[in-house]
Amino acid sequence: MSAPRNVAIVGASLAGLRTAEALRERGYDGALTLIGEEKHAPYDRPPLSKQVLKGWVGPMETTLPRARTVGAVWRLGTRATRLDRERQCIETADGDRISYDRVVIATGTRARAWPAPAEAALRGMHTLRTPEDAVALLADLDASPSRVLVIGAGFTGSEVASVCRDRGLAVTVVELNATPLMAAFGAVVGDFVARRQREAGVDLRCGTAVIGILDNGAGRVAGALLSDGHTIAADVVVVCLGAVRNTEWLDGAGLKAGPAGCVCDSQCHALDRMGAPVSDVFVCGDIARFRHPLSGDRLVSLEHWGTAVDQAKIVAANMLNPGSASNDATLPRFWSMQFGVGLKASGLPACADEVMIVQGSFDTGRFVAAYGRQGRMVGAVAANQSRWMSFYDEQIIADSHFPLEFRLVDQPAKPTPRPAEFPARAA
Repeated sequence: MSAPRNVAIVGASLAGLRTAEALRERGYDGALTLIGEEKHAPYDRPPLSKQVLKGWVGPMETTLPRARTVGAVWRLGTRATRLDRERQCIETADGDRISYDRVVIATGTRARAWPAPAEAALRGMHTLRTPEDAVALLADLDASPSRVLVIGAGFTGSEVASVCRDRGLAVTVVELNATPLMAAFGAVVGDFVARRQREAGVDLRCGTAVIGILDNGAGRVAGALLSDGHTIAADVVVVCLGAVRNTEWLDGAGLKAGPAGCVCDSQCHALDRMGAPVSDVFVCGDIARFRHPLSGDRLVSLEHWGTAVDQAKIVAANMLNPGSASNDATLPRFWSMQFGVGLKASGLPACADEVMIVQGSFDTGRFVAAYGRQGRMVGAVAANQSRWMSFYDEQIIADSHFPLEFRLVDQPAKPTPRPAEFPARAA
């Protein structure tokens, strides 16, 4: 296949921008177009639920720094509606067609909306994904609501609840799973997170669901009805039910793509419906679905900042020098700050079947949990102990035996593996 001369990147957020920068860094001097549905220049999303809600940074002040000039044609505020692989073009909502000889799919995700449209439209109902979302939520938090209801105790929900408590606001968190962060870390570490939330004054309701939003009769939220029959009064509701991958525009493109993401191989080539790599179509960022050496036979989609950056470099490398880089060589890493605890993770804890506390303890609030699957280490999570993570990174990369066979600082007297207790996964 000839060298690329006309690259289109669909998705102008972190993954898209870093792909463009990586291409230029590697010497690509051809045409480059970035297409983004949002009107903003690429911005950093993680601060929206942290520094922005705390008031440290304005909602419109999280623009991503540029590593270099990319010399691109920017099509911001432009929604891609169809990928025509036969004609090698992208159709847009404004009726345009943008040609390419290589295309990068980096359209990411959007916040999952509350499923009842009339309830979702009530004043005081929020999701948090964009700067506009943050502006609206900040206005309601600044009005000192009597109670904030957070639906979902994943990373965003837990971080929003933490900020609300820092602001002195009453908070109820409703989570369908048995603990917060159970899908990411399992119930063992999730129990620690639940304890910290309750110690911080959160009214945490696990193992239940919100089945209806209440209207105050004037078009504003008044609370929620729970599946256990209880009612929660609240004048602000933040819906944190995860993300929806933006794959609808790929319908009819003949790719292995759907609600779970767009499947790619280890070199970030999109796969067609038969599972064969497509040489001129690449995938990176939150929308990518792939197998990682740590995930076994399971396909994973990793909505992590570092993964988007790593995959952007892999895409650029393989586009210009086919076969020169692999997603298999990356080590996923992610972090969260909530309720005074810095949580840092590496590997794929969610793909483990066992977990054990190898340093520290829940009681001190400082610990490291190691995760294993079938006798091999696949992940680690540190709470307020990030300085130790480089050691565990090395063990994961080296495919070390689990349980670990090292003498460690602040090691529990009898470290014992336990079932990791993740939620049941859909078939």
